[in-house]
Amino acid sequence: MVLDNRSASSPEPGTSPASAPSSAPGHAERVAALRAQLAAQPADLPVRLAKRTSNLFRSRTRRSAPGLDTSALTHVLDVDPVARTADVEGMVTYERLVDATLPHGLMPMVVPQLKTITVGGAVTGLGIESSSFRNGMPHESVLEAEILTGDGDVVLARPDNEHADLFFGFPNSYGTLGYALRLRIELEPVKPYVRLRHVRYTDPGTYFTELARVCAEGTADFIDGTVFGPDELYLTLGTFTGEAPRVSDYTWLDVYYTSIRRHDIDYLHTRDYLWRWDTDWFWCSRALGVQHRPVRWLLGPRLLRSDVYWKIVSFDRRHDLSNRVYRLLGRPRREAVVQDVEIPVGSAAEFLGFLHSEVPLSPVWICPVRQRHPDRQWPLYELDPHTLYVNFGFWGTVPEREGHSPSAHNRSVEEKVAELGGRKSLYSESFYDESTFWRLYNGTAYERLKRRYDPKGRLLDLYAKCVGAE
Repeated sequence: MVLDNRSASSPEPGTSPASAPSSAPGHAERVAALRAQLAAQPADLPVRLAKRTSNLFRSRTRRSAPGLDTSALTHVLDVDPVARTADVEGMVTYERLVDATLPHGLMPMVVPQLKTITVGGAVTGLGIESSSFRNGMPHESVLEAEILTGDGDVVLARPDNEHADLFFGFPNSYGTLGYALRLRIELEPVKPYVRLRHVRYTDPGTYFTELARVCAEGTADFIDGTVFGPDELYLTLGTFTGEAPRVSDYTWLDVYYTSIRRHDIDYLHTRDYLWRWDTDWFWCSRALGVQHRPVRWLLGPRLLRSDVYWKIVSFDRRHDLSNRVYRLLGRPRREAVVQDVEIPVGSAAEFLGFLHSEVPLSPVWICPVRQRHPDRQWPLYELDPHTLYVNFGFWGTVPEREGHSPSAHNRSVEEKVAELGGRKSLYSESFYDESTFWRLYNGTAYERLKRRYDPKGRLLDLYAKCVGAE
């Protein structure tokens, strides 16, 4: 089945999945137009994307020069229900991709939590969800990637061809080695519903021991958790099922994360399960006052979305509005702490204790992840392939520490993560010095890739983009 925008047609008899992308209407023309844009960019300025929306949370220097417009690359090119693969352009959102695959009884191996995360963004910038304890991260289900490099070439990177170095080095490069034009990804079968079991624990040590056990046991299809306090920790075990005695709806009036405390057992349509966190941006919509039922009734489900909240928060941060209000009220400024980190499960209880004492944010999201292919290496985000990690997601603001740097909480998080042998995602603000950054994110391997695929330095380097706010 070939899908292009809103049209659908069957491939010609005898065509294979490998030939479908080249025959998909318009893809080659869209790639040619993008290459022409790149060639026309000022040679003395770094190339940037011109994006209207984003899921990044780091400050960037505002530029007047036009960016590279990739907004045309939003097509699901092919869904092959027999091979269980999909060919998609780099700017396809997971919302669009899921809507194309679910009618075939399939879904991507990992579907990041927010609807407007793009497939290319999840691969080059990492992603995670409750299937990650068995399927790893989104880049681990990529079979091949068509990439526009900083040098203006279009290369097809596979794990076994002459561009294998770029295939494995692309994750965590954040567009500094090139941009994904097309990706072929693996899919997996689904059932109509997901049965959820929320299990409460009161001791962090026991909690993480049980988390490791159920991940090893392998009887659940999805595993994540929510921590409301030091003695209120929940594991949520999700299992596909063909039938449901009742189905909950958290797409409008009801809030998913509050239901974890109320229901031991719950059922969701599979699509609603995949987007259970998007309606309220996990719990961050709470700060915007939209978790009150009358407000939700007035807004309707169309506005209860993570991309709407992101625009509001982005405007607030750009103009420092909240801190201006705090100053008028005589309250201290607040530091934004928006982080996702991976910690080895053996150190997870220690890290949670650190969060409760040093960065008092609640709730905290818990998501186990293990590298899917133990024989592969992803050099820019190296994890021990034989270790189960725990992703901690914590997002909010805390009062600035008097007499300390405005980024003191974030810096303490970075130090603790490094101390425990973990990794920190770079989608948010980072404060590493340059030598520490390159030690943690394999500067040697990155430099080799940069010399080969962006020898003229048309794209920013990873440190400048993720730490330097360029």
